[in-house]
Amino acid sequence: MTTDDPAADAAYAAALDTAERLLGFRLERFLGATPGEPANGADFKRIATIHAFGDVWPRTEHLDTRTRALVSVTIAATLGVLEPLRGQLRIALTSGATKEEIVEVFLQIAAYAGVARAFDGYQVAAQVFEEDSHG
Repeated sequence: MTTDDPAADAAYAAALDTAERLLGFRLERFLGATPGEPANGADFKRIATIHAFGDVWPRTEHLDTRTRALVSVTIAATLGVLEPLRGQLRIALTSGATKEEIVEVFLQIAAYAGVARAFDGYQVAAQVFEEDSHG
């Protein structure tokens, strides 16, 4: 779905800017083609980026970014998707969530999704907390 549509290009650029504001770095380094990837892989990455960072994250009328980030931490940890969890934790911290609030999220995950799942995710959180304290 390569496009010459300026509106689509603007939406993608805006989504990438939102991602950078939330994550603290540009996403392009993760969006390049990988060996053996079919051409429509770029379409998937573009559509997913626009949907998440262009359509969903900017919605602050009913959930502020901090709350949305804590929900996203909970979802990623509960699903056990640890690399995406790392990004969600960074977004949560960038959006004003405290480390203590994030620990409380993991207590909630332990109670309702299981201690083992919470512990796996918490190990990632501890790494992100350490990175955050250094920079």
